[in-house]
Amino acid sequence: MVAPAPTYDLMLMLDPKAEPATRTKIRGEVKAMIEAGGSIIGDHDYGKRKMAFEINHEVNSEYDLVQFHGPNSVLEQLQRTLRITDGVVRFRIIKLRAGVGDPPDLRQEPTAAEVPPDVIADEEVVAEEIVAEVEEAIVEEAAVEAEAEAEVVAEVEAEVGESAAPAAE
Repeated sequence: MVAPAPTYDLMLMLDPKAEPATRTKIRGEVKAMIEAGGSIIGDHDYGKRKMAFEINHEVNSEYDLVQFHGPNSVLEQLQRTLRITDGVVRFRIIKLRAGVGDPPDLRQEPTAAEVPPDVIADEEVVAEEIVAEVEEAIVEEAAVEAEAEAEVVAEVEAEVGESAAPAAE
């Protein structure tokens, strides 16, 4: 029985300052190399994200994750090509163990321009309701604290009044 082909993850970090055409060309060449000797399982564009540390005075990079099956020759060709390709900040090829789940969805949250106005309006109404509830709770808590403080002040004044009365005689 033939063992199933291993699954690999290629995490590709591209220079965000490079021309969009250059980044598109790199992505296309990577996919072509993989498909020439293997097969692509998944292609995830995570967009421009902040890196964990600066590389060449740059704090952001464009991230892509390509999952694929392929022989060692594909891995060697990818490594050789990506090492010398301008526009590639870093890359890493990882062999996945059997049973590893799907990659997480790390796409950026939609910007306000991408969210429909009715959704924004609904979220604003909900936010206003939450703020009103919190303000009401704060006012109630302040009233309870003021009442408790008034009771303590009254008790202290009563004790002071009782202890001061015999001394005056």
